[in-house]
This record gives sequence, structure tokens and C-alpha cells, in this order.
Amino acid sequence: MRRYEASGAEGDSLTQEFASTRSLMEALAAPLSDADATVQSMEDASPAKWHLAHTTWFWETFVLREHVPGFRVHGERWPFLFNSYYEAEGERIHRFSRGMLSRPSLDEIREWRQAVDGHMAELLADPSVRAAVEPIVRIGIAHEQQHIELLLTDIKHALFQNPIGPAMWDVAEGDPGPSGDLGWHRHPGGIARVGHDPSAESDFAFDNEGPRHRVLLEPFALADRLVTNREWAEFVADGGYETPSLWLSDGLAWVRDHAIGAPLYWRDEAHFTHAGWQDRDPDGPVTHISYYEADAFATWAGARLPTEFEWEAIARGQDTESAPQAHDPADGNQLDEASPPLPRGGHALFGDCWQFTRSAYLPYPRFEPAEGAVGEYNGKFMSGQFVLKGASCATVRGHSRASYRNFFYPHQRWQFTGLRLAKDT
Repeated sequence: MRRYEASGAEGDSLTQEFASTRSLMEALAAPLSDADATVQSMEDASPAKWHLAHTTWFWETFVLREHVPGFRVHGERWPFLFNSYYEAEGERIHRFSRGMLSRPSLDEIREWRQAVDGHMAELLADPSVRAAVEPIVRIGIAHEQQHIELLLTDIKHALFQNPIGPAMWDVAEGDPGPSGDLGWHRHPGGIARVGHDPSAESDFAFDNEGPRHRVLLEPFALADRLVTNREWAEFVADGGYETPSLWLSDGLAWVRDHAIGAPLYWRDEAHFTHAGWQDRDPDGPVTHISYYEADAFATWAGARLPTEFEWEAIARGQDTESAPQAHDPADGNQLDEASPPLPRGGHALFGDCWQFTRSAYLPYPRFEPAEGAVGEYNGKFMSGQFVLKGASCATVRGHSRASYRNFFYPHQRWQFTGLRLAKDT
């Protein structure tokens, strides 16, 4: 695996973060064969090879092509293959056909990545262009970190299709976190400020995390831990999937149409992981559930899903009626290195799994997408999806912050998605 050392002045965090992000994706893909990296298990997922290529296309298209005079792309026909959804960049292969790309090979993609990394290293070392490219480079780093998580969840779904249950890594080490009795973070209600706060968080945020604005909250409480596999098994045993009164109408139709009776990857007392089929930890957090399932469980439990604003208010430390204390986004089980992601449980607000809220993914007041093609990154998807908060065991750690807004359609569950209950007080 090729690694780039930071060049230039000491403390060059941008170059270091670029290099470490690129190296991490390569290390995660290292166990995969060309066949592993080419297969596409469903339209929502993409081949691992495509993730390696698409992130490289991003650097060529939005940084090198725009800021290096005379730059020529590596493959003239590859932009058609590896553009995702940027209409401003022209036509592209249909998403459901990405698994048909037997060529270019995995080795060719890796060679392309090395070539682009070399060009980027030279560009970032040039002070005459450094200031001009820094904003788009920070977006590109965050974009590749998101695709690191997608690579992990997409290859898990692909390997799951294989009847022999192949393992990508050995069993992950580490002790499970405590779960224990359910406790509550209580909030007295009132006006809260939500959205990215540059004074308290990192300078970088996606455009959909702002502008910062005020919301009115009624008194509520948020659970101090995630729902566990044991609790979900009780829901299943109690006929949760067969009780229409628990389900939204669309959710009940989805359950019946697809014969859903358990979270994705469950089989008896086992579940499928990046280490193959393993015994399921009853005290670990339940994952790979849809919004429909999360909402039905919350109803069964006599609770509800939180709003994204309630979740964020708790994360920012407005969670007690005495001395507030903010929750550390660095806590919890998140991705630090190229090792198998596995939810472990505990009382951290961040990590383990993305947590469904009942909030529709919509623009904040005064939201304006960025200019140019990168403005297509978030705003164009603000329809029919729900917001999730909190990061997962497959999330690169820098993506856990109170304002972060992940979003998925209500039926999707191949990501590490779970739930944390809320209730009115």
C-alpha cells in the first residue's frame, strides 16, 4: 500500500489528512480480489472498485482539471464510468450497471489512484494555488471519507449474497461496551440553536448542516443508550412484525411485500459480519434496520423516535436541568483504522450506528446550495428521506459532530442503522 508523507511546513494538516484518507481507503480494500471488488449486490450499493475509482475521479475533475494548467485526465472515457450524479459533468453510466464494469481492472484503478495522488501531492505543496484549492480539497476529503463507509457497507452486502458467508477479515477484537438498564437524558424544552457552529466545532461542515438557526423544543427525554439485539428479539417474539397497529401504512406494505421478519443479516442467533457469520451479542446494539422498523419498535416500546433537533440539543449539552455537559463526538466505537467495523454498545451518544430520527431531510431556513457542480452534493436529495444522527462503527471518526445530517430513504437498511428511543415529558 502506497502512503504519502506530509510535505511542507510542520503541522500541514490538510496534506496529512488527504494522505491518510487515501491510504485508509486503499488499506480497507486490500483484502479484496478483483472479483470481490467488481460485484454489485443491488442498485443502492456500488462495487468496491467503483468507490476507489469515483473518489479518484472527484480529485481529477474538481481539483486537478480546474487548477493544473494543461492537466489531462488519466482515461478519456473513465469520467462516463465514474461520475456518480453530477449533471453538470455530463452523462454517466446507469447506477444499476456499475457491477458490469469488469474493465478497467482493480489493478488499473489502483495505478490511477497512485498517479492522481502524485499530482495532488505536487499541487498541495505549491503555495501559489494552496489557498485557492483548500475549500474544495476539504470537501473532497470528507467526500472520500463518506465513500470509505459506503465501501465497507456495500462489500458487506455483497459478501452476504454468497451462500458460504465469506469473511473479509478475522473476528474483530475488543470488549463489548456496557448496556444495562435504560436511562434518560432529560431536556426541559425551550429555544435551542441548531446547525453547524464554527465557534464550537471544526471549521468544515457540509452545506446541509446550516445555516445555524433557532427551534422551539417541548420537554422531552432521550435514551442514554441504543436499543439492543436482546430487546429487538423480544419485539420479534412478541409478534412485532405481524402487528399492523405498530406500523406506518407504507411500512406495513414494505414488510408484507418483502417478507421482512428481522433486521438485515440476522439468521437464528447469528448475524453476518465482515468476519462472516458470527454469534450475535444480545447486549450489542441492533443495527441494519429501516426507518419503518425503527418507528414500529418505538411504538411497541411505548416511546417514539427523536427529532433531529432533540438529538442535537442533547449532543450539545442541553441535556440536564442542572449542569449541562456536552457529549464528546470522539467517544463511541467508530472507524479509526483498517479493521472490521462491529457495533459494541455503551452509553456514548456517538458511534456504533447511525440513529434514525423522525425528521424529514429538508433544507434549513435560508439554506442555499453551493455554487457549481458541488452544489449538487446534498441539496438535490432533500425529498422523501429521513435524517440520521450520531455516526457508526464504519464512520471515519471526523464525521461525528452534533450538526452532521446523514439521510436515507425509509426502506433502506444496508447501512449500520439503529435507534435510540425518545419520549415526551
